[in-house]
Amino acid sequence: MTAPIFSNHGCRLNAYETEAMKDLAQQAGLENAIVVNTCAVTAEAVRKARQDIRKLRKANPNARLIVTGCAAQTEPGTFTKMDEVDAVIGNTEKMVGATWQGLAADFIGESETVQVDDIMSVTETAGHLIDGFGTRSRAYVQVQNGCDHRCTFCIIPYGRGNSRSVAAGVVVDQIKRLVDKGFNEVVLTGVDLTSWGADLPSEPKLGDLVMRILRLVPDLPRLRISSIDSIEVDDNLMQAIATEPRLMPHLHLSLQHGDDMILKRMKRRHLRDDAIRFAEEARKLRPDMTFGADIIAGFPTETEAMFANSLKLVDECDLTWLHVFPYSAREGTPAARMPAVNGTLIKARAARLREAGERQVARHLTAQQGVDHRVLMESTVMGRTEQFTEVHFSTPQTEGNIVGAKITDHNNKHLLVG
Repeated sequence: MTAPIFSNHGCRLNAYETEAMKDLAQQAGLENAIVVNTCAVTAEAVRKARQDIRKLRKANPNARLIVTGCAAQTEPGTFTKMDEVDAVIGNTEKMVGATWQGLAADFIGESETVQVDDIMSVTETAGHLIDGFGTRSRAYVQVQNGCDHRCTFCIIPYGRGNSRSVAAGVVVDQIKRLVDKGFNEVVLTGVDLTSWGADLPSEPKLGDLVMRILRLVPDLPRLRISSIDSIEVDDNLMQAIATEPRLMPHLHLSLQHGDDMILKRMKRRHLRDDAIRFAEEARKLRPDMTFGADIIAGFPTETEAMFANSLKLVDECDLTWLHVFPYSAREGTPAARMPAVNGTLIKARAARLREAGERQVARHLTAQQGVDHRVLMESTVMGRTEQFTEVHFSTPQTEGNIVGAKITDHNNKHLLVG
């Protein structure tokens, strides 16, 4: 018998939960199984999950195949109909030890083939303790799950449920544990990170959590925040940006578009001027701040002039790291019923956005030449600056260490030292 094979799709939170599931499966004694943790953000993501399932089944004909994640939660029937699939597990069930104990019992009555409950009834998020994933230098801590907003293009609230926060004390304790294990950087992650605290007593804000972590874990060298909604950023988070050098000067913004009419049709809570104003203020407080952003190309009703506003936003917010999504209709969302943009046009607009992003990266890399940086080593030859820029070294360094380095060159993809 062999240890389970895990295949992860989608976001960092999914990757975090895959690591937690590995621990739960190991504790339960699950063997000879394949676990596919799916993503539901686009129809293409679901298609890729189905393709992965078929491929994994072909390579492992005798293993039990378990499907979980957001796509399993939102459309369990899609996967139960697949001959390759033995069990479908919801997003809540996948984080419960009893689920894995039942699966390990080899389906002899203690495990149901389909375990997907109503995600909207879930009111708590467990603070799953893992030792980090990816590299031994950086750890991710889930502090929030779910989303209370209903953007017209998004299926994720139906896969993740309503917003739930992990208590600050649990978060701080886990970060202390990770620092004791030698991690030099911790990343706070969640589905709608800036909504953290709204369901907790006294309704603290994300900035309160950040300040508390930095105060109570003085040995933590670097704290990083994953994707945020800039319109929800609170005063304490802005203060942390201005005064806390251990908070990394890199923010990934959930912008989605640069045109006000499209933003309204998306049911976003900000307008383009709000995004520009936030970027200007954050960079004024922290001049070395860099921004990433999610932007959708080809949202229904998008005209060329509307798309041009997204292109202009790249320069107006001085965005560096773009995540470009060609719009893909998700059945069950309001946007799927809106007048669609031609698919060829969507691909072309997405390509133009990516080209703009590549120009921004090249400009950023060029500006770093000759600059001294503190680089967190992810391997012996590759690390990242505080702005999350990849750096390659000609001389091996110690993995996990933070090293000082002067940038000597770049190759249009990453920075070079030596």
